[in-house]
Amino acid sequence: MPLNIDLNIPLDDVNTSNNLPNMPLNIDLNAPPNIDLSSSIEEEDHIVERNDTHNVVQTFPKKRCFLDNSQWDTIFQVLINSSVDGKIKRGVVKQLAFFYQVSIDVIYRIWKRAKESGVVSHKKTKNYGQKRVELDIEKMRNLPLVKRSTIRSLAFALETSPRKIGECLKKGILRRHSSALKPHMTEDNMKSRLKFCLSMLEESNISYDPKFQSMYNIVHIDEKWFYMTQKNKNYYLLSNEDEPYRSCKNKNFIMKVMFLVAVARPRFDNEGNETWSGKIGVFPLVDKVPAKRSSVNRPSGTLETKPITSITKEVSRMFLINKVLPAIKEKWPREYASEPIYIQQDNAPCHVSINNEEFLLAASEGGFDIRLICQPPNSPDLNILDLGFFSAIQALQQKNATKTVDELIQVVQNSYDAFSSVDSNKIFLTLQSCMIEIMKVRGSNNYKIPHIKKDVMLRQAILPAQLNCEKKLVEEVIECLQN
Repeated sequence: MPLNIDLNIPLDDVNTSNNLPNMPLNIDLNAPPNIDLSSSIEEEDHIVERNDTHNVVQTFPKKRCFLDNSQWDTIFQVLINSSVDGKIKRGVVKQLAFFYQVSIDVIYRIWKRAKESGVVSHKKTKNYGQKRVELDIEKMRNLPLVKRSTIRSLAFALETSPRKIGECLKKGILRRHSSALKPHMTEDNMKSRLKFCLSMLEESNISYDPKFQSMYNIVHIDEKWFYMTQKNKNYYLLSNEDEPYRSCKNKNFIMKVMFLVAVARPRFDNEGNETWSGKIGVFPLVDKVPAKRSSVNRPSGTLETKPITSITKEVSRMFLINKVLPAIKEKWPREYASEPIYIQQDNAPCHVSINNEEFLLAASEGGFDIRLICQPPNSPDLNILDLGFFSAIQALQQKNATKTVDELIQVVQNSYDAFSSVDSNKIFLTLQSCMIEIMKVRGSNNYKIPHIKKDVMLRQAILPAQLNCEKKLVEEVIECLQN
């Protein structure tokens, strides 16, 4: 028999105590089983009781729980049965809230709505809220890359909102990728790269256990422009801080200086202590020129540092013979001075030929055996300077503001000196791993630089000086070159 109560009448005017004892309750099967309404709230250690039952601090899961209409009806029936003169017994609301994992405000809202309107149900339909539009992300495969360069253009091509694309990025469905232009490879270029990689393997064990050379006797040289400043720079400012103002006469002609950098592989003892940094030197390609006119900064005739803007073979030979060779002979470890030393350069037209007589004569002085070798054409990834050394010291250089050529030269020199020999040694290992990948793709430059966890091996003191190469891979490369 259902409860015969007019819910529009205030509960204070209804004598529920005379009607409830002998009446069966119309309780749904979803009602909480065996709820002990007489239990004290002190038994629940996750609820903190205060004097006012409306000011109770409860801890529930962060995920919000929604009750359906049958649960609303069950809760109301329990509240009716546990009320006396329209007042709910102490602790019932808290126990219901704990059982259904909702706030006590939800229980009070059900009680209030039933008293005011007589309707024990929420106002939500079965399917409520904004309908989710499924995004067919596989359509991206047929889109040209030029339409995927920004979130907005991709969203427009997929006929969706940028917010949807952002959600896919957060979930890992999409990923950002920076595509860099790489040198074009011809068949001859790829074969030259394969031959160069094979030449870097130790000849003694190439037939049974291929392993790369230690590369301690190779000096990598190359030139790079260093700019006084960048066209665009990012800064972090306070909310009320003025934005910096930067200007120049022509941003296409920012002051720059070319540097010739020479680096060999650093050496360490068995305990990992550095015995030689491998840094030969960084040489600015500049001239000291007397000023033709007087100015507010200096009188005429004062020597000024001017960058050499045209790099010719004569300039390259002069710096190689007068700067690089003396630095190698001065800084090279004496216990290894009798071994051949190779200077690796790229194939720029301004570079010195490997058979240049002036170079050969200067290289043989002092009992040294210094030779020139050239890396394969279009292969900056086979020189440690282009592979990572230049970008590292440039990042250090850009942290300092410079206004003159002399200041720029000093900052680049300081950045070169500050670069860690440990990091320089890791670049040589990266070079060996790149050679393995080059052989896998048969001389192409379409590969990803592998991560071999050098920092982890360094912390565990197991960082190798040479990487092994698979015997099968070497055999396949040799067969490829023979065909």
